[in-house]
Amino acid sequence: MKIVILGAGESGVGAALLAAKQGYHVMVSDSGSIALPRKTLLSQAGIRYEEGKHSSDLFEDVDVVVKSPGIPYSLPMIQSLMANQVPVIDELEFASSYSRGKIIAITGTNGKTTTTLLTHHLLKKGGKDVGLAGNVGQSWAGQLVDQDHTWWVLEVSSFQIEGFRTLKPSVAILLNITPDHLDRYGYQMGAYAEAKFKLMDSMDLHDHVIYFNEQDIIRQRVASWESRINRIPIAWDAAYSPSHFVTDDMLHITWQDDNMVFDLSETNLRGKHNQINALAAIQAALIAGVGEEQVREGLRSFVNAPHRMEAVGTFNGIRFINDSKGTNVDATAYALAAYKEPLIWIAGGVDKGNDYNELIPLVKGHVSHLICLGKDNEKLKKAFEDIVPRISETQSVEEAISLALTYANSGETALLSPACASFDLFKNYEDRGDQFRAAVNRLAERRTSS
Repeated sequence: MKIVILGAGESGVGAALLAAKQGYHVMVSDSGSIALPRKTLLSQAGIRYEEGKHSSDLFEDVDVVVKSPGIPYSLPMIQSLMANQVPVIDELEFASSYSRGKIIAITGTNGKTTTTLLTHHLLKKGGKDVGLAGNVGQSWAGQLVDQDHTWWVLEVSSFQIEGFRTLKPSVAILLNITPDHLDRYGYQMGAYAEAKFKLMDSMDLHDHVIYFNEQDIIRQRVASWESRINRIPIAWDAAYSPSHFVTDDMLHITWQDDNMVFDLSETNLRGKHNQINALAAIQAALIAGVGEEQVREGLRSFVNAPHRMEAVGTFNGIRFINDSKGTNVDATAYALAAYKEPLIWIAGGVDKGNDYNELIPLVKGHVSHLICLGKDNEKLKKAFEDIVPRISETQSVEEAISLALTYANSGETALLSPACASFDLFKNYEDRGDQFRAAVNRLAERRTSS
């Protein structure tokens, strides 16, 4: 059988390596350039590849196409393949055929990575044979070349879910649905939401879906299901879920006739949004058979991934927080709400058509200084010119930190949570966060040596 892999990123190369192991005739094609280490991996496995183009005969006699999640199904090339009954799927869908493990799949506009990492951590601390894949770490397909696990925790985006056909989670988690990537979905929230809900298409009465029940778009859609999936609503307010709710930082969970309470203040997880993330992760771990005390131990030892409300240093009583992953308004709203002390807010970048109105109540009287870090700051400045006492702008991380130190008072927090994409000044949100952390560390070194 012939398989064509479109895109030679992490997922594409992983899919190619697994396909070669399974005896496919593999061709990898990338319209851009392929990184040298990935070329080496392909060559060592005897896999053909091309870069900078898609050859005219690429799809001759092809049996299946695995595409990068970033390639939309609306492209004429993809539409033509599907019209000719050629399956066009995602790397995760392809990998699922070669794993016997049970899947915990986690999606949502915000909070996916934290919830995925926490779920994986809780299962691992609970003694489960568990792997981690999807949008975090190594590709699932690439890992399956060497080993399978009893459980797999997958972070999945709407782009990836579009390519699912038979992938069947034992546990699905839907954290939230807020405006993001709407250009992919014709600027229709309904279409974006349906891409998320497609995750549950193959699930049945033996499976569980954990979902945030306080959002109308989720609650109403779940209520309309004819599916027999076991439904577990989670919420802040017990009125929306009497079995899974929050009071202050106390998480209340009723499961299999046991009433459990977990104190999130004993963990490194901060912010209201992380209460929901933790509720979902804990419930998934309980379904997987992790014990209550093992969950408690796992919560206390969990350290989140970088760029998610990451404390990176304190100087002159001013704490610096790296939330570079806050690339949309909703994510930044969570971050702003997580800190009660006065804030210096560092924001800006490539605007995604943002509506900043929902941030105004969180900013007014809370943010003393807005530092706009981007090439074009006019929309951001205009949105908050009558709300924030001081607004500065810069295109330098170093200068942003210097401005924060110049005007902040002891006890305040300087929060990098951009609400925007990073591609005007940085390679990606990781690069932006790494530069921020490095600049704070350089400041520490200078002060230590002086």
